[in-house]
Amino acid sequence: MPFHEASATFISHVHLKVRDLATSMSFYRDILGLSIFSESVTTVSFTGNKKTPFLTIEQAGEYVPRPPRTTGLYHVALLLPSRADLGSFLKHMLDHDYPLQGASDHLVSEAIYMADPDGNGVEVYRDRPSEEWIWQNGRVTMTTDPLNAEAVLDAGKHLPWAGMPSGTVMGHLHLQVADLKQAEHFYCDGLGFNIVSQFGEQALFISSDDYHHHLGLNTWSSKNASSPPENSVGIKSFDVFYPNEASRTKAVERLRSQERPVNHQGNALVVTDPFNNRIRLLI
Repeated sequence: MPFHEASATFISHVHLKVRDLATSMSFYRDILGLSIFSESVTTVSFTGNKKTPFLTIEQAGEYVPRPPRTTGLYHVALLLPSRADLGSFLKHMLDHDYPLQGASDHLVSEAIYMADPDGNGVEVYRDRPSEEWIWQNGRVTMTTDPLNAEAVLDAGKHLPWAGMPSGTVMGHLHLQVADLKQAEHFYCDGLGFNIVSQFGEQALFISSDDYHHHLGLNTWSSKNASSPPENSVGIKSFDVFYPNEASRTKAVERLRSQERPVNHQGNALVVTDPFNNRIRLLI
C-alpha cells in the first residue's frame, strides 16, 4: 500500500486506553480479527504484518469513560487490502450480530463503522484504486453516501473469514478537535501534512503523497471543547512516521518555531498538539 510505506508520511501506530484489558482484547482479537503482536499485564499490541504493531490497547489504571463534548479520538481506521476482504469482514460482523454504527461509500473508499467496548470509534475500510479518485485544484472529492452492502458482500462471498488479512494497516486516524484553524496550523504548518479535502468550517482531511487522508480533524461535537481527563479512555498517543531524518528534522524545526516543545524519548521525538494529544515522531 504505497500511501503507508516508507516513502510517505503517515500514521503508523495508535495507542488507546481501555477500562478492561481482557474485554477489549477479546473485541480486537475475536471480533475484529487482529493478530496479537505482544502482550503484558497492562498492554496488548496488535499487528497486520507479524513484524510491527499498529495498534496498542492499555489498562494501566482505573480509567473512566470519556466525558461527552471533549476533544480526542473520533475513530481509528484499519485499511484492508481489497473489497473482497471488506465483504468477508462485513459478513463476519453480521454473523456475529455485532452492532454497526454506519456503513458508507466515500467515493475514494468504502467503510464500515463500529465502536469498541469503551466507545472508541473504529472504521474498517478498503480504498478504491487511486486512479479512480477525482482531484480538482489539489482537492480530492469525497462524500458520505450509503454503502452498497450487497455488492460488498458479493465481492467477499468466496473468501471465508480467517481474521484480518495480512497487509492490513493503520489507514488513518480521525480526531475531534476544539478549533480547526489551530489544528491546521499544527498538523499542516507544523507536522507537514497537506489539506486535501474540507467539509465547510467543521472538518479537514489532510495527508501526504496525495492520499485521500492520513488524518481527519473535525469539530462536529467538539468546537471550543476541553481535553478529556488524563484518566479517561481514548487515545493515549499516536505515531507519525517520516520517510527520513531530514523530513522529520524539518518538521521539528517548524514545530519549535510554533513554540511547541519537542522532546526525546528513546528513538522517538515527542510533541503534544494544541488539544493535548501526544504524538511520537518516528523514522
